[in-house]
This record gives sequence, C-alpha cells and structure tokens, in this order.
Amino acid sequence: MSDNFTDFDFNSTTQPVAAAVAPDYNFPALIFGILLIIVIIGGNVLVCLSVYMEKALKTTTNYFIVSLAVADLLLAVLVLPLFVYAEFQGGVWSLNMMLCDGLMSMDVMLCTASIFNLCAISVDRFIAVSIPLNYNRKHVDQRQIILLSGTWLIALAVASPVMLGINNIPHRDTTECKLEDDNYVVYSSVCSFFIPCPIMLLLYFGMFQGLKRWEEARKAKLRNSIQTCRKLQHAAAAAAMPTTGTIPGPLPMPLPRIIERDLAQARLGLEDTDDYLQPDCPPFPSAYRERISSVPSISYQQQPPQKRKRAKINGRERKAMRVLPVVVGCFLFCWTPFFVVHTTRALCATCYIPQALISTVTWLGYVNSALNPIIYTVFNTEFRKFFKKSLHSFSCC
Repeated sequence: MSDNFTDFDFNSTTQPVAAAVAPDYNFPALIFGILLIIVIIGGNVLVCLSVYMEKALKTTTNYFIVSLAVADLLLAVLVLPLFVYAEFQGGVWSLNMMLCDGLMSMDVMLCTASIFNLCAISVDRFIAVSIPLNYNRKHVDQRQIILLSGTWLIALAVASPVMLGINNIPHRDTTECKLEDDNYVVYSSVCSFFIPCPIMLLLYFGMFQGLKRWEEARKAKLRNSIQTCRKLQHAAAAAAMPTTGTIPGPLPMPLPRIIERDLAQARLGLEDTDDYLQPDCPPFPSAYRERISSVPSISYQQQPPQKRKRAKINGRERKAMRVLPVVVGCFLFCWTPFFVVHTTRALCATCYIPQALISTVTWLGYVNSALNPIIYTVFNTEFRKFFKKSLHSFSCC
C-alpha cells in the first residue's frame, strides 16, 4: 500500500527541468520486480490449486488461506507491474493520473484485504478452539462465509475514498504517484493495520491458551480412563485366579481398543483417526496364556461415529495452526516498517525520512506476498507434496 512511488523530491522550481530530463533507469529494480511478480503468481496459484485438487487440504482454515492467496495474486497482477515500472523509471510517474489513482485504490484495498484475511483466520481458529462442538470443520458454514465476505467488504470500504476522488486535488504533481491526503494516509493505516493487528495477536494468544488447556484436560481424562480400566481388569483377574499357587507377576491385561487408540494418539500428538493406525494389543506372557480364557472380558460399547459428537481438533487442523503463527509473524515483519514509516511521514511534516528507506520498506511489504507459499511448503506436508508433484510435472513438460 505505497503512498509514494517516487525516488526524488520535485518542487515548483525543479519540476519542469526534471520532466525534461531523461529518467534514470533502475535496471536492478526492474529485474528484481519481474522475478518477484513471477514468484508471487506461481506460488499463490499453486496454493489455490493445491486446496482445490487435494482432498487432504480441503479444510476451513485453508479456504481462508486461499482468500489470502487471491489477494496476493491480485496484488501481483494489478499493482506490482505499475509499481515496478515507476521504480524502473527512477521513481518518476509518466503515466496517466487516473491510472495512478486506480493503482493507489488497488494497493490500499489488497493490502487491507490481506491483513483482514489474517484477522478472519484468527477469529475462525479462536472459535474452533473455544467452542469446538459448534464448529463445522468439513464445510464452509454461514459464519465463515460472513467472515470471508466481510474481509473484502471492509477492504473495499477503506479504499473507497481514493476511488471517489480524494486523490484528485488541484495543482497536483503529475510526476509523482502517491496518496495526496496525509489525513487519509493516517486513516487507512489505522483501519488497515494498527487496529486489526493487535486484535489478531490477542486472538492467537487466546487460541493457544485454550489449546493448551484443552490438551491438559484431555491428558488428565486419558490418565483417569487408564487407571479406572486397569483397576477393573485386575479386579476381574483376581476373581478368576485360584486362591493357591504362585502368580508370576501382575497380569498385563490389554486396555480396551478405544483407550489404546487415545493413548497412541496422545503419544503421536495426533487427533485424527486418518493419521493414525490402530496398534495391536501387546501379547501376553506364556505363563498367563492358559488362564487368560477364564478372565471375564470387559467390553466398551461404542456409539456409531455419526452419533458421537466429540470436541476435538484433528491432526490436519493442528498442522495448520502451527503454520499460521509463522505466516502472521512474517506478515508483521514485512509490513510493520512500512506502516510506521509512512504514518510518521504523514504526521510529521518536518521529519526527514530518506527516500531510500521509503523505497526499502515498500519493497519489503510486497515481498511478503511471495513468502506465504514458501512458508506452506516448509511447514505443511500436504502443501509440500503437492508443490513437489506440480513442479516435477512442469519440469517434465
């Protein structure tokens, strides 16, 4: 969301001379910009295709990630080409000013959409952890549709002043493409960044605290189940054993399969039966094989899966939750300097901010759009498999 695409300061005395001088072409910016556009488009297209084609990635969290990828894609298609062209021209805007206003509108809207997509993800994850019984994990429900729609409507609302002509002021410098109203720069920065980001961080803090409490309660319940089951089994074994004779040791009775499953899942850190293979019960020592048939079995009647409604967070969602803090952290690292610098510039007219710093923080913000697919590849197995398969198919062609 750059509010200035120029590398030079033009005033009333130097503007005619600067317009007549040939621009200082910035070839490194052109090369880097083209590579950045290619990486953003390729990576985010793969993200969208992977969720569309892979059943394992069709989760509600990933639908929000697709919305974020669409915002990054539109940024690479609608904003970056003109930004790179202006940087290549040495920061001099030589195109139509209506095109500049359109560029500013898209820049503000898509940056805001990216931030609010991350905020919507944090709201969705907080609901999934806080009230898991009422959360629909398999399909996008009405609440998630409202979150996705609200994300883009808010982004459109924040950018609407530019679309309605706030940038069209008299005696405008046509060699610069920027947001002309400093008050609007502050307003858009507050709405797009300084309000949603603290909310997002608080929600993530609450989510991980809730997840920690849920894990502790689950482990305590599992321990109690194992202890109760062992007591019942040993009581049944003692009743079946003869009063005389030596017993080689405590009878290692097998736990019921439902508890064995939960125990194995606790050891593996998984909550989804798709990621878990049920282990066989351990064999009995030979000393007990003759007597085991006399031990009454304890059966646990399980309800059909469709009738059981358990508050659980499955393995794929846990993997997604591990990726999201990295995505948010990279986003804050890339965009915080931009908003701090440009807000300071708008509020403090006498403060000197080097143009090189403004250009650097703007490029850093755009680089974030290329980082998310890389993060998914590193931290998510399903994304990584699909990316490798797609790149292999592409290289073979």
